[in-house]
Amino acid sequence: MAFEVLELIADGLKIEPRNTLSKLLKDENSDSCFRLNHYPPCPELQALSGRDLVGFGEHTDPQIISVLRSNSTSGLQICLKDGVWVSVPPDETSFFINVGDALQVMTNGRFKSVRHRVLANSHKSRVSMVYFGGPPLSEKIVPLTSLMGKQEESLYKEFTWWEYKTSAYKSRLADYRLGLFEKKAHQVQAIE
Repeated sequence: MAFEVLELIADGLKIEPRNTLSKLLKDENSDSCFRLNHYPPCPELQALSGRDLVGFGEHTDPQIISVLRSNSTSGLQICLKDGVWVSVPPDETSFFINVGDALQVMTNGRFKSVRHRVLANSHKSRVSMVYFGGPPLSEKIVPLTSLMGKQEESLYKEFTWWEYKTSAYKSRLADYRLGLFEKKAHQVQAIE
């Protein structure tokens, strides 16, 4: 499914060849993984605090794409541009597709990775399954030349997936991890 979604994205952006993105996940050295998450109900803690409890803190996914499926228990939220958190209705028959930080860079910001989090439910367990589609560790992450207009400049400096992954996992979960790799941020730091 992730391969097909990436090929549909390539079609929509007119990226040639069509498998430019999906081949990174199909590669035998792909850094993809599958994870199961369980969020048990927390009625006592929620009653004591009087507010929603975070089961997994706010973050963006660093990979190219994430495909998530969960049971019928609510909890997943996304953050809108204005900072408002919106609940994603649970649907055990649907998949939720997340653009990752790597795809944001590869599309030069045309697609944005979305901040999301999971709240604990006070009455029901939440179970989710996530496929994280990552490229090979040595893959250079850079805006695709076929997307770049003649006068368009890259918003990001070139880095390998290993460099980004290492940096991301050294940071705090809620940090804006792409900031270190943005050209503007890098140029400002060099001037200071």
